[in-house]
Amino acid sequence: MSLGVEANLYRAYAERFPADPAAEFLVTPAGQRITYGDLERESARLATFLSGLGLQPGERITVQCEKSPNVIFLYLACLRAGLVFHPLNPGYTASEVDYFIGDASPAACVFDPRFEANLTPLLKRHGVEHAYTLAADGTGSLTVASAASDSTFATVPRAPDDLAALLYSSGTTGKPKGIMLTQQNLATNARALTSAWGFTSADCLLHVLPIFHVHGLFIALGCALMSGSRMLFAARFEAEETLALLPKATVMMGVPTYYTRLLASPGLSGEACRGIRLFTCGSAPLLADTWHAFEARTGHAILERYGMTETSVITTNPLHDARKPGKVGPALPGVEVRIVDLDGAEVSRGSIGHVEVRSASVFRGYWRLPEKTAQDFTGDGFFRTGDDGVLDDENYLSLIGRAKDLIITGGLNVYPSEVEQVLDECAGVLESAVIGFPHADFGEQVAAVVVLRAGADWDEVALRAAMREKLAAFKCPKQYRVVPELPRNAMGKVQKAMLRAQEAQDAKA
Repeated sequence: MSLGVEANLYRAYAERFPADPAAEFLVTPAGQRITYGDLERESARLATFLSGLGLQPGERITVQCEKSPNVIFLYLACLRAGLVFHPLNPGYTASEVDYFIGDASPAACVFDPRFEANLTPLLKRHGVEHAYTLAADGTGSLTVASAASDSTFATVPRAPDDLAALLYSSGTTGKPKGIMLTQQNLATNARALTSAWGFTSADCLLHVLPIFHVHGLFIALGCALMSGSRMLFAARFEAEETLALLPKATVMMGVPTYYTRLLASPGLSGEACRGIRLFTCGSAPLLADTWHAFEARTGHAILERYGMTETSVITTNPLHDARKPGKVGPALPGVEVRIVDLDGAEVSRGSIGHVEVRSASVFRGYWRLPEKTAQDFTGDGFFRTGDDGVLDDENYLSLIGRAKDLIITGGLNVYPSEVEQVLDECAGVLESAVIGFPHADFGEQVAAVVVLRAGADWDEVALRAAMREKLAAFKCPKQYRVVPELPRNAMGKVQKAMLRAQEAQDAKA
């Protein structure tokens, strides 16, 4: 195959690195300091090691590790070696990882040492030959095995359409789908956001997001790398630690939960945010009340934007012009957004319809699911997002609802059908419906409505324990309600709008 344009994402990043390799790339709250020179050397060392295993460009590397600078080294090493980075939430259980390994067919897996007992037999069963551990403090068998590897590496050329990463997102069937993100997809969006949000080498990004997710890995990290800027790199979001770090930063990216928790702290003030030039918010809808409350306390108008795993960021409120609470802004340069009806015809301005998008940042398709890929793209190349929205006279997009019933809690995606499948297999459960409803802290809360089998006793403690064994904590319902039957329409479809209305009524009672 002819390579055409050389498009390795690592090269796109490296072109923007500071000329001085001693320039600081990140610093942790504990004081660990990583330079751009360290970044180049350590990613080269790991790329040399992985290539030396005989791993070929295009093969997948599954990574289930806690957030640390070492995971960034590994991510960039995969890019340099032409390998496909496949990150997994450390909160996933072994049964969840089992599916991802089986579907992605990775050539190697790197995981936190605490998962070793559960994952080792699983990896052997799937025929994964290379397995290594990597802890947040940098220790583990990967570090030991790669220690003597050469710290220089010639980055492998990649074509624009070659894969850089494989992430998974569940669909309405409940089975997670692999989302193929190319070199061009990620480079295009990183360049667009770096420009739209005014990133320069003088910036310091407060990075408190997870890095198994598009938001933290490709959007936040991508802007820092594409501008050669610095990061304050925290393992997780903690309100008080974040407040202590804010005066040292110029940009913070977050999800609605972060902002509600900052507002709950008496330490949040304009003075605490004196050095910040930009707060952004995504991954879940930001309540207008939260937006106004944050502006009143700090003097900062949060910049809300909209994106998906399949598309990266689609629209964003502007850096310099009006930011509208409750709206996610106009399309980024190079992105086309349209609102259509059920027949695919564009609706008039101000009318609600289905959101479709076309851009070089839109993913290549679903992993090993060509029929699903064809179904979700129009004949003229627009991706059907599954979201409903409306454009105003200034092309600002408002999201009205999610046709795919997605629940976003604390910035993480929960697909009801996946949770329902697990619930329905639990002892005593005949059927279930999982819904989300507004929650001040998490944005949305997961709730389950359950119908019991005849003669079964209700044991919520046992049910919660069974769910926690099979699903990550953020997916497990926080509330349960038992009903004699689920409301259905004439076609037999469960009417979840009625269930959400009942939950809202109960919450007010």
